[in-house]
Amino acid sequence: QVQLAESGGGLVYPGNSLGLSCAASGGISTYTMGWFRQAPGKQRELVATVTFRGNRNYADSVKGRSTVYRDDAKNTVYLNLDRVEPEDTAVYYCNARSVVSGNEYWGRGTQVTVSP
Repeated sequence: QVQLAESGGGLVYPGNSLGLSCAASGGISTYTMGWFRQAPGKQRELVATVTFRGNRNYADSVKGRSTVYRDDAKNTVYLNLDRVEPEDTAVYYCNARSVVSGNEYWGRGTQVTVSP
């Protein structure tokens, strides 16, 4: 079982950049790692994923202003989001999905609020 802990959330001014980290309790080399977010009153949605091969996928809403990357040696995955907008306000969750078993794990989430 993998435990995930997000960090880096908080209050961000519109137009600024945001950096999130997700530290895993164990090795992530056989996991697809991802970031999801859930805004108030909305369903949880994909933000970005990165496979164990390093292939990245982004939601249209963040494409071109977001970077997801992983450091397997540190068991950590990162998300950078530039030019943040109020619509980026949400709880951001880290996700790990095993390519071997299909088991999926979630972090507890970190709140990001974009506001002047």
